Amino acid sequence: MTDVTGAPADVLHTLFHSEQGGHEQVVLCQDRASGLKAVIAIHSTALGPALGGTRFYPYASEADAVADALNLARGMSYKNAMAGLEHGGGKAVIIGDPAQIKSEELLLAYGRCVASLGGRYVTACDVGTYVADMDVVARECRWTTGRSPENGGAGDSSVLTAFGVYQGMRASAQHLWGDPTLRAKRVGIAGIGKVGHHLVDHLVAEGAEVFVTDVREDAVRRVTERHRDVLAVRDTEELIRVDGLDIYAPCALGGALNDDTVPVLTAKVVCGAANNQLAHPGVEKDLADRGILYAPDYVVNAGGVIQVADELHGFDFDRCKAKAARIYDTTLAIFARAKDDGIPPAAAADRIAEQRMAEARTRR
Repeated sequence: MTDVTGAPADVLHTLFHSEQGGHEQVVLCQDRASGLKAVIAIHSTALGPALGGTRFYPYASEADAVADALNLARGMSYKNAMAGLEHGGGKAVIIGDPAQIKSEELLLAYGRCVASLGGRYVTACDVGTYVADMDVVARECRWTTGRSPENGGAGDSSVLTAFGVYQGMRASAQHLWGDPTLRAKRVGIAGIGKVGHHLVDHLVAEGAEVFVTDVREDAVRRVTERHRDVLAVRDTEELIRVDGLDIYAPCALGGALNDDTVPVLTAKVVCGAANNQLAHPGVEKDLADRGILYAPDYVVNAGGVIQVADELHGFDFDRCKAKAARIYDTTLAIFARAKDDGIPPAAAADRIAEQRMAEARTRR
């Protein structure tokens, strides 16, 4: 069954009827001259203008792209709330292989689409988009962050994203082992791209034993040549089974924690940069039942959004790093709330974020 656009009807059901929906606005953008096909999803503006990155990805179908935009936008509402930002949640996806179709004309057309929303959505980088891309988008849209310093921006947000994940790991270690140090801990990182390779630097500097994997051989080679003691494994299937793994860090695409991976995961902690790590509702309970501590992804990976939000008001790196360092305290507070309420940490984080958004709505 399809709707009037030809998309599967379950997309509209997700938007209007499911708990994963409730979005304020979803915009379909097209520019045939440049080949642009994009989806902009605004989940909430309760706390302020929606803020979230632009993902450029070769989705199998338009329906998959819409579903991803909806999920990512909802996640941004919760992330921004937990980060203490005066921003709601939004996300955009551009459909297609960026290596094949990305062009200046396409990015300018996308910038016009974002600008047409009049500031309700503020965009930034995500998978498949980079600082140089945001510089192009900004030529058509002033509601663009993640730009280069030469163009009035803050530059690469992956630096503080990795720093925040590192703080989440430290908080997890403090909660589970009574000491925030990661020295001699075995940490496995799946995905060592924009964020993951910075995370490796933090862990190596502290003396952790680091294992990595990535589908791109050049990414693995870059890390192992920089850090000779880092061990590369064949794939994620091997990584999650590493004997004695203390912490598993999913830092690629979402859905890493699912019915297949959770039962075989050897790690005692999951704390990574990827968005939407839980493949479906209930996975957080599966982790808890196995005694695996889960640091909610949208809490620990908020360093980047803290940075791009600050860019709107005159960027100061030290101020942003201080805010990102508070992810340590926020993560500990979530673990404490989870223990007090007898619920998994993911549910505790959701409750705190939902409370902040609800309070903002009542003040309107």
